[in-house]
Amino acid sequence: MQNVLHVAALQTPGGLVGQQARINWLERAIAKLAPQRVDLLVLPELYLTGYNVGEKVQQWAEPRDGKFSRQISQLAQLNQLAIHFGYAERDGNELYNSTACYDKTGAMIGHHRKLLLPPGFEGNYFTPGNRYSQIQMGEFRIATLICYDAEFPEAFREVSMAGADLVIVPTALGAQWEIVSQKIIPARAFENGVYVCYVDHCAQENGLEYCGGSCIVGPDGRDLARTSGTEGCLLATLNIAAVKTARGRLPYHIDCLKLGAVSH
Repeated sequence: MQNVLHVAALQTPGGLVGQQARINWLERAIAKLAPQRVDLLVLPELYLTGYNVGEKVQQWAEPRDGKFSRQISQLAQLNQLAIHFGYAERDGNELYNSTACYDKTGAMIGHHRKLLLPPGFEGNYFTPGNRYSQIQMGEFRIATLICYDAEFPEAFREVSMAGADLVIVPTALGAQWEIVSQKIIPARAFENGVYVCYVDHCAQENGLEYCGGSCIVGPDGRDLARTSGTEGCLLATLNIAAVKTARGRLPYHIDCLKLGAVSH
């Protein structure tokens, strides 16, 4: 099995309006990546609709096999790479802040619904998800946590102890919360011995200023790639051996179980 994974993270401009504009932008961005080896392309939270869109999210939400999701599936197949993206999912009367992942054949191999919803826009429109999930790419087991989910050490520990080697975190991080990108995400990678691909929007969207703090962090907590403020692409090559090395050096997952036996 493939023990190396070539990952691209696209930090996208917040000012794109409507799904077709976002598909068109993605198509151009993928074309620019053509000279690079990319196995997995990752996009931010609610990429297909935009995040700070208010009640328009109800209009733009679609089912898992909706029109614009199918266009992303076609792009994945045409360009022979997996695409992981955020979208507003309609399921009956419920809306979910979700992600989907299509592999290079255009088949959906992963889906996740955000578990924890902060108050405001998300709490007003979405229903929380209720389960973790993982996908397999080569030797890598990959989990997804969406934005606020990843700010809880318990969530990261749960997916990591379930076998994740890479945690994808699509986000819509506002500029005032830059500490999450700069400090919390590297700490989560370090304390779990996992790669983290953290992908944000940038610039402004309807008055919301994004942090634009996308990064790809190694299992030792050190940045492999990071950007700030502007749209662009991060590239990194992940090696499963680095996960094994990190966990062998600092066996947090083994030793944390001993804490349950400590007397209070």
